[in-house]
Amino acid sequence: MASGTGSNFEALVAACRRRTLQAEVVLLVVNNPGCGAQERAARLGVPCQLINHRDHPSRESLDGALIAALQQARVDLVVMAGWMRIVTPLLVEAYPDRLINIHPSLLPSFRGLDAVGQALAAGVQLSGCSAHLVRAEVDAGPVLVQAAVPVLAGDDHTSLAARIQRQEHRILPLAVALAAARLAS
Repeated sequence: MASGTGSNFEALVAACRRRTLQAEVVLLVVNNPGCGAQERAARLGVPCQLINHRDHPSRESLDGALIAALQQARVDLVVMAGWMRIVTPLLVEAYPDRLINIHPSLLPSFRGLDAVGQALAAGVQLSGCSAHLVRAEVDAGPVLVQAAVPVLAGDDHTSLAARIQRQEHRILPLAVALAAARLAS
């Protein structure tokens, strides 16, 4: 599931195709028409479905449509890779311990929107990213993998976010593998 450029989606597809991740991306769901993720899916030959959140009167309605699409595609694990919508217990309960999110902070620090901006405003020397299992509370699920990224003198939002994103691309496939292994055991 993606809302933006889709770089984490592409990192997952690449890991699957290199066979460093023993998985297959069977569907990309986007909520913004014409977003970069949708264009990447077309280029990579991955089926993509638009479920525009603007067409749904509630978060529950959106999550119901997501569940239907994911079930139809026989999805085992769901990855929220830049999904900029808060999910409801409906989706969390449909995919218990099978819903993964990537977040640009070392959770539990800087939950929610603009974690990079929050880290810069707090003046921390270390930031990073976390891949975690999703719970109903935002960015509160068990962490699967984290990567630390130093905040450098002169860093701005763009430079720090770019370094964090490179680490997201590295840890997200590992988090998917760990989540899959947890389910298999």
